Amino acid sequence: MKELVVVVFLMAINAVFGQDSTSVDAVSKNWKLKATYGLNGTQSSFVNWAAGGRNNISVLGYIEASAKYSKNKINWDTDLGLSLGGMMYIGKGNNDGLQKTDDRIDVATKVGYKLKEHLYFSALAGFKSQFIDGFAFPNDSVRVSTFMAPGYGSVSLGIDYVPNDKFSLFFSPLSTKLTFVQDATLSNAGAFGVTGAEYDVTTGEVITNGKRFRGEFGAYLKAQYNQTIAKNIELKSKLELFSNYLEKPQNIDVNAEIITNFKVNSWFSASINWLLIYDDDIDITDRDGNIGPRTQFKSVIGLGVSYTMRNYKE
Repeated sequence: MKELVVVVFLMAINAVFGQDSTSVDAVSKNWKLKATYGLNGTQSSFVNWAAGGRNNISVLGYIEASAKYSKNKINWDTDLGLSLGGMMYIGKGNNDGLQKTDDRIDVATKVGYKLKEHLYFSALAGFKSQFIDGFAFPNDSVRVSTFMAPGYGSVSLGIDYVPNDKFSLFFSPLSTKLTFVQDATLSNAGAFGVTGAEYDVTTGEVITNGKRFRGEFGAYLKAQYNQTIAKNIELKSKLELFSNYLEKPQNIDVNAEIITNFKVNSWFSASINWLLIYDDDIDITDRDGNIGPRTQFKSVIGLGVSYTMRNYKE
C-alpha cells in the first residue's frame, strides 16, 4: 500500500511539472513551479544519527519540487523533498551488506495574507517521515525506524517576514508538534519521545502498550534562505526551532539544513547536503554505550545526473 501511494504521488508530480512548453503556458501566471529530478552516486557520513545509517558509498535518487502562488494579498508556498538511497558498498568486514544511506519525506506548505509590505499573517503545516526501515549498526537485525515511526507533523499560526524571493522568516507563538510512532516494537520501547509500555516486573509481559502519538504545544521559528551564489551554483538553507511550552521549554529542538547544488551542464550536477538535528526527547546510544539526547549530523556528497523543469525563467 505504501508503495502504491508513493507511485501515485510521483505520477502526480510529473503530471504537474513534466509538461512541454505549450502546456506549461496554460498554467496561471500566478504560479511558479519548479522540480528537480536527480540520481547521484554519493559518499555519506553519520554521527549519532537516530534513524540509522553508516559511512558508505551509495546510489541516491531524489526529487526537489516547489510551487509558489501569489495574487493580490495571498501567498501560498509549497515545498516537497523526497530522497531514497541504498545499494552501497560498505567495505571489508563482518557487517558488510546493503543498507539505506538516505531516506526522506519532507513536505511543507504555507499560506499567507499580506498585512503590510513584506509582512504576512500565515498558517504553516508540515510533514516529515521516511519510506523504508532503518537499522542499527553494527546489528542490522535491530530496526530503529520505519515509515511513520517516526513521523512528524506540525501546524503553526504566526507572522511571516518576506523581504524578497530569497529570504523568509516565520515565527509562530501558537504551534503544535505531532510525533507519530506507528510501530508496536518502537512505541513500546518509548522511541522518539513517546511514552513506552509498562511491563510486568516478574514475567516481562506488556501490561500497557506504549503510546503511538505525542503532541506538543509551543513556539516555532523557521528561516529560509535560497540564493544563486554564482553561475550554476545554487544554495538552499533552512533553520527550524521549536520550544515546548509545557515541558522543558529551554531545551529547543533544532533542525538545520544546507544544500549546495553545482550544475555542470543541463544533465550533470554535484551536490553537498548537510543536515543537523537536535531533539531533547530522542535518546541515542553512542559508541561508548552512553544513552541520552545527542546532536545528530549527516553529510551527503553526490555526483550524478539531474534535470530541472520550471515554468519561469531565473
